[in-house]
Amino acid sequence: MFDTKVAILVHEDLAVWQKLNVTAFLATGIAGAVPEAMGKPYEDAAGRFHGRLLGQPILIFAASTEALHRAWQHSLNRSLTRSAYVRAMFETGHDAANRAVFRAEPADAPDLVGLALYGPKKDIDKATKGMRLHP
Repeated sequence: MFDTKVAILVHEDLAVWQKLNVTAFLATGIAGAVPEAMGKPYEDAAGRFHGRLLGQPILIFAASTEALHRAWQHSLNRSLTRSAYVRAMFETGHDAANRAVFRAEPADAPDLVGLALYGPKKDIDKATKGMRLHP
């Protein structure tokens, strides 16, 4: 049905609140980077409008550190749209600080706890090969 795919990979060893936080932030990263992937506003039976959602499913995967790094490298090699969340971002309190700690990470091996990918379905499937959907 879709030529593209959205996948969010979340480190399997995080606390539940961290997994939810990372997933929410990463989804907004994809929505911001790919506005054409957004659907139209929702309208309820009373005619009130509500925010737009991504127009296709988002698959959420549980990932190990190694799986996150494989997907990171694949996303770089394939120039996939991505948003990333590193462990140090849990220690910050605002967007500017998040960007600063992200920039301080090693470019080829950041301490990823989450990664969102958007791109051609076959490329996302390769990036997530062997991963299981989050329970």
